[in-house]
Parts: sequence; C-alpha cells; structure tokens
Amino acid sequence: MRPVVVVAEELAPAALTQLDQDFDVRHVDGTDRRELLAALRDAQAVVIRSATRIDEEAIEAAPGLRVVARAGVGLDNVDVPAATAHGVMVVNAPTSNIVSAAEQAVALLLAVARHTASASAALKAGEWRRSRYTGVEVSGKTVGVVGLGRIGVLFAQRMAAFGTRLIAYDPYVQPARAAALGVRLVSLDDLLAESDFISVHLPRTPETVGLIGARELALVKPGVRIINAARGGLIDEQALADALAEGRVAGAGVDVYAKEPCTSSPLFAHESVVATPHLGASTVEAQDKAGLAVARSVRLALHGEFVPDAVNVQAGGVVDEDVRPLLPLAEKLGTVFTAVAGTVAASVTVDVRGAVSTREVLRLAVTKGLFAAVTPERVTYVNAPMLAAARGVYVTLGESSKNDEHTDGPYEVTVRGVLPDGRALSVSGTVTGGAREIRKITEVDGYRTELTADGILLFFTYVDRPGVVGTVGSILGRAGVNIAGMQVARRAAGGEALMTLMVDSAVGVELLTAAADAIGAAAASAADLRDDA
Repeated sequence: MRPVVVVAEELAPAALTQLDQDFDVRHVDGTDRRELLAALRDAQAVVIRSATRIDEEAIEAAPGLRVVARAGVGLDNVDVPAATAHGVMVVNAPTSNIVSAAEQAVALLLAVARHTASASAALKAGEWRRSRYTGVEVSGKTVGVVGLGRIGVLFAQRMAAFGTRLIAYDPYVQPARAAALGVRLVSLDDLLAESDFISVHLPRTPETVGLIGARELALVKPGVRIINAARGGLIDEQALADALAEGRVAGAGVDVYAKEPCTSSPLFAHESVVATPHLGASTVEAQDKAGLAVARSVRLALHGEFVPDAVNVQAGGVVDEDVRPLLPLAEKLGTVFTAVAGTVAASVTVDVRGAVSTREVLRLAVTKGLFAAVTPERVTYVNAPMLAAARGVYVTLGESSKNDEHTDGPYEVTVRGVLPDGRALSVSGTVTGGAREIRKITEVDGYRTELTADGILLFFTYVDRPGVVGTVGSILGRAGVNIAGMQVARRAAGGEALMTLMVDSAVGVELLTAAADAIGAAAASAADLRDDA
C-alpha cells in the first residue's frame, strides 16, 4: 500500500506529477476543517499553502503523519512546536519565492513613487489628470532596507541599479558583509530619519511585530514612502494611516496585512497607497519552485532520507554529497551501540575520520539511532534531540571530528560512549564500494569486525572455546531461525571473544537469553538494522 499524501491546497502540476509517482495523493479543501481532519487520519504527509491551519488538533488527528509540507516560506499556519513534540517533520520552501518577493517590493516602490495605480484608475474612469499624479524619481534617493536577509539583499541589489544610496538596519549582519553589498548599516532610528524610501524585509516574530509604530513614524523624514511586502503586522497599519493623513508619509506600498484575508484597512482610504492582496509569491515561477521543493522534501521524508529543508531538524542545511552516504551508517551505529550497551548511554561522542564537509548532521543521525529501539514513539530526525535531552543524554562531536584532515581511504564514523555504570563502549563503521555504498561495521567494543550493517545482528560476548558456535546454531535452528552469516572476533586464543550472527528473522528476548545461558555468555544483544525496521 502506497503512503497517503493529502494535498490541501492548489499545487503546481509538476509537483503533483512528482508525488503521483510514489504516493496515493488525495485532494481536500484545507479550509474545510471537518474534511481536513477526516483526510488526515490515513495521511503520512500533508501539503499546504497559507490557507490551511495545521495545529495540534490536526496533528493528533493524524497518527501516521510524518511530514507537514508548506509550499511557501512562512509557517504562521503551522504549529511547529506541536509537530516537533509528535516527531512530525515540518518543511517549507525557503528560497522558492525570494526573487518574486524582492521584485514585488521593487514594483510597489516604483508604483508608489509614480502614482501608477491611482493614475491608472483615474484614466480608466475617464479622467486625464497628469498634473495631479506628478511623482518623484528614485535615482539619487536614499533607500532604507529593514532586514538584510535573502530577500532584503536581492531588493538592495536591484535598487542599486537605480543609482540609489543604500542604508540598512539589521542587528544580525556584520558591517563588512553589508559593505560588500554596497550598504551602510545604521540604527533603526537613523534609517527612519535619513530614508526617502523604506522597504521592510523581516520575518514575523514576537520581536518584529509592531516594529514600526507611531513612535517610529514620528521620526521619519517628511515625504518618505514606505513599502511592506514581507509580513503583515510589522508596521502598525493604523499608525501608518495616521501618518499618511498628516502628510508625514507621502505614500505606501502594502502587500501584507496583520490579518489576512484583508478587505478592510484604514490604509485603503488613501489614494497614495498601493495595496495588493499578498502577491509576493504569486508568480508562475515561484509557485513552481515551491511545489517542486516540497514535493522533493516529502519524497525524501517518506523514503526515510534526510530532508535539507526541514525547519525543525537541528542540523538543518543542505547535506553535501560526501556526507550523505554516511547518514544511514551513523544511524545504524547508534542502534548497534545501544543494543550492545543494553542501556541508554550517559554521554556519547561522535568522531568522524576524514575531512567531510559537515558533521553536525551525523551527530543527529547517531542520536536517532541511539533511541530507535528503546522508546515507544517513532524516532525521527525531528524528535531525536528532544528524546536525548529528556533522558539527560549528551551527544557531542569529538575534537577529531572537527579538526581531522585525514583524506586517504574511506571515511570512518565512531560512536564512543560512557554508560551509566561508568563502562566505556565504542562502535565504528565505514562506507565502501563506491556507487554501491556498502556500509560495514568495523569495530564493536574494541573487537575488529567486518560486518555488513544490514539485517538483524546478534552479539554474544563469551570466553573463547570449542563448540560455542555449534551450540548457538543448534538452539537457533530448533527455533526456526536461519543464520545468514557468522563472525568471531577475539583478542587472544582462549580469551574473551565476540560472536556476531546475521539472521533472517527477529529473535525474541527468551530465545536470545536461552542461547546466551547455554554458552555462559557475559552479554548478549540483538540489533535490527533493516531499513524498514
């Protein structure tokens, strides 16, 4: 049975084609709450845009839900903390509309500068009134950019082509970075006082809501024109309307509102305001990019792969090609570590031999593997750090992982930990085989091994002597468990040894204990490394 993907709003045809290849795609009206909740009961993924609300109620209505995909940038309509607590990945398309949004801000600025919208409306109404709509040039003016994120930078680059002076307010950008863009960093108050045009490019957060209100608008340079194509609520709409009425602000271009849909605002009464219904991402290109991006993320998530655009995965970022093959290995090493330990570690360190581009995601993969078999809830890249924190388990990167410049031979990942009783344990592995990506476990608790990191593995630690392998094989055989492979590692003849069996079916605790007792094993454990386990 194919996984169910609920599409709750309109999605680009190319994105639907991608999803249809692998999944049972079901379309619902996301604004119809009853229909949405009913559809979510069978869903492994839900794809939304801005109109559908995915809150805790919706998440709890979907016991099999693994991913919420927002075909756009904002996540105001998704309860990300609730999703994280339930192990549900939240993804968006963070770069899909940045060009469209920047261009919309430029379009609004030009329209406000030249009274384009009101002049058009007057002409269509039969009025030819050129003198009434005399505008201003942009060239030579000071443009203030509030927020030098990706969209703010694109906007600034485009405005530079008009021959403007660019200043910006962004407390998280270094002056050198701004200078490289041809932008001078200033305080918000200075930006308000110096700018002929102001364009806001910030996310909506508790800190940014109401950032520009009555106090700030009292500081502006007379005749300023203000643009907001970012998020509603960043500028106090009533305060802006008052400033327009008083003539302190000459015009405004507004694409976003505190409450949407918005069909009534004090700003609409002013002819000098160009108002559009949140069209920042409303281009064919942006919609295609957003749809294709989230379709790709859904496919990765439902296939159990790492998702670069997951907003509630701590590692975040794009997984480079040199790291990607190591992710399944790191997760399986975490699983083997906990199985051999027989308990949850007190602390774990992840070492990576080889100069890979990024290691943080490998720490996350190990954390996921550590808890895969010891918690009742489904463990994902999303909730693994929460599970570790709740149990007081600290998973860190070793110093060698940060600084090792080894490049010869295959990369090797080692999971080292300290157990609650103070005992140290380590498990190592590598990826070989080129394009075939054969994952191997190369060391378990100090014993050198040559094991394929796949299937079901049984580990027995015992005193090396004749007949042990045959005894275990007979017990498993009588229980109908087929042995696919076997390996014994030892430090010295007659000393302690580690026997590893690869079997074709799961082995219960009673059978494992019986085999261990029969050979006087000091420890016995099982690790299920099947990809669908």
